[in-house]
Amino acid sequence: MPVGGTAYRFGMTTWEYVTVPLIVHTTKAILDNWGSDGWELVQVVVMPEGNLVAYLKRPLQS
Repeated sequence: MPVGGTAYRFGMTTWEYVTVPLIVHTTKAILDNWGSDGWELVQVVVMPEGNLVAYLKRPLQS
């Protein structure tokens, strides 16, 4: 929903999302880097081929 939409007018937080591939040897460094930019980890998914993908969110800046 665009900023200024119904959710925004009623004080609901709107979010932006990103998916990030994780490398097992550097997972903490990758997540620390995204976290320092305000991203919050929502979930880590193991893909069928064994790769890890992190789903992150942060409040949409108005």
